[in-house]
Amino acid sequence: MVQSMAEVAVLRVRLTPKGGRSAIMKQEESLLYARVAEPPVDGAANRALIVLLAKALDIPKSRFDFRSGESSREKVLQITDMSQSELQTRIERALSAK
Repeated sequence: MVQSMAEVAVLRVRLTPKGGRSAIMKQEESLLYARVAEPPVDGAANRALIVLLAKALDIPKSRFDFRSGESSREKVLQITDMSQSELQTRIERALSAK
């Protein structure tokens, strides 16, 4: 039996915690800029980021995982069962709707 590998998209995010309202701000090159109202304490800002991205990009929270950067401003997330091009389409849609 052959198992197929699930597609995984990679998302680089620069997060600003305690940034007032939570929002996706812009994308430059392959880096998405976002801010959340929560402080970077006990993972609150990271959890808020996942909630923000899940809602804005219409992706279930369970499909997001941190690859790196959980304790820094620049984070690398992976999203299972999604192509890189589909992720980019959703980012563009979210940015044009704001």
